[in-house]
Amino acid sequence: MDRFERQTKLNDFGAAAQQKLIDSKVLVVGSGGLGCPALQYLAAAGVGTLGIADGDNVMPSNLNRQVIFGEGDVGNNKALVAAKCIRDKYKDTLLNVYPFTLINTNTLNVIDRYDLIIDATDNFQTRYMLNDACVLLNKPLVYGAIYQYEGQVAVFNLATRDGRSTNYRNLFPQPPEINEVPDCNTTGVLGVLPGMIGVMMASEAIKVLTNYTTPLINKMLLFSLKNNSFYEMDIPSITENTDGAENIEEFL
Repeated sequence: MDRFERQTKLNDFGAAAQQKLIDSKVLVVGSGGLGCPALQYLAAAGVGTLGIADGDNVMPSNLNRQVIFGEGDVGNNKALVAAKCIRDKYKDTLLNVYPFTLINTNTLNVIDRYDLIIDATDNFQTRYMLNDACVLLNKPLVYGAIYQYEGQVAVFNLATRDGRSTNYRNLFPQPPEINEVPDCNTTGVLGVLPGMIGVMMASEAIKVLTNYTTPLINKMLLFSLKNNSFYEMDIPSITENTDGAENIEEFL
């Protein structure tokens, strides 16, 4: 029995879409709370090549939400541990590991090798840098973020049929000041929330790679864990919001 049998039985998916996944190359930047579930579900779904980029080491405080890791992994590089976990489960997945932080001198070279980028990071410097690099190289970017009890998911830099394409700077033209927006180290996070958002990010990536159903192009999905509510908002295009257009290479 083929491990993709349940997927290939889906109407409008089938063997053709599965082959697209097998032929795809996806880079996941960040293997923390968002990256762990995204990586596991992309590998399980059959994405043929996965890149994992993360320069951080596992800490005890990660273990409530970064479910690839266990107590025995504390102190080890996250990208290396995540790659070993996936390699042990799925021998047919080609893994490229980048156990270092992506910065302006190496980002373009790394992401240029991939069909789609997943932003599973937790800081604005990297987030803007990845966005700008994807715009320059014309790579679709699946974005996710969490804050306390809320999460958001979007697909950037992918045009709709009318040619309209948005990116992260359409929402937030300028990065916030340092420490202006606190992270989960300060505000805390319930471990299930990044798991849910990370799975949604994997779902959006699969939609984009296979042209199966409708991804969140030019839209952002917002989820509240407190009241189980979903809200979908349109993202204005660059022609509607040009404040950040001239800064597209700021971080590169």
